[in-house]
Amino acid sequence: MAWSTREIAELAGTSLRAVRHYHEVGLLAEPERRANGYKQYGVAHLVRLLRIKRLVDLGFSLAQIAELGDADGHPEEALRALDAELAGTIERLQRARVELGLILRKAAPTDLPSEFATAAAGTPMSDTDRSLVTVMSTVLGPKGMTAYADLLRDPVVDPVGAAFEALPADADEHTRADLAQRMSTYVESVFRRHPALSALSADAPRGEKFAQKTVRDAFEDVYNDAQVDVLRRVSVLLAQAKEGDPSS
Repeated sequence: MAWSTREIAELAGTSLRAVRHYHEVGLLAEPERRANGYKQYGVAHLVRLLRIKRLVDLGFSLAQIAELGDADGHPEEALRALDAELAGTIERLQRARVELGLILRKAAPTDLPSEFATAAAGTPMSDTDRSLVTVMSTVLGPKGMTAYADLLRDPVVDPVGAAFEALPADADEHTRADLAQRMSTYVESVFRRHPALSALSADAPRGEKFAQKTVRDAFEDVYNDAQVDVLRRVSVLLAQAKEGDPSS
């Protein structure tokens, strides 16, 4: 019995391209040729081709199949490794479906982590706000993420936020000082409502200093010089207020 390339591909339920590729990568031995130059495949080729297809359907890569060799036994170790890999893939896909469900139900933004996306659903956010939230999500720990998500879920609304967003880069000294004073008062009210924010980066995976520096660098990148200056002034004012507070 001898089959042509097209015939053996049809028997195995695969394509001509796949058969030729298996030859190229060394998974399938080249058959003998007839006098007319056409390849003639036998039962051994069909069995091997069916095994390759079966392993591919199970999820093995061609490189993994090559490592298994020609043996048709029971590669238990390889099968268990693949099973663990597939279990991890299924778990990731299930988490993705849960996140998609939340996004669809709450019309949440897709560019934010799930913890923040659902919390921020329905809350107007500028592109700058979203960028900063995304950066923070990469450095905060579980407690920090929860604290910030609580803030997004229950924001403290104040006109000073809009004034800060609209602050031009060439704002004069008086404008900057006045805005910093108003913002420090606003930030204090935020911390009173959300006290967990005072330890926002305490459980950061790469350390508190790294998290704070990363967020600070992000602020300096997305805000203009006047806004950055105001934020620095606010930090100083808050530190001074804390030093003067006998309860701190």
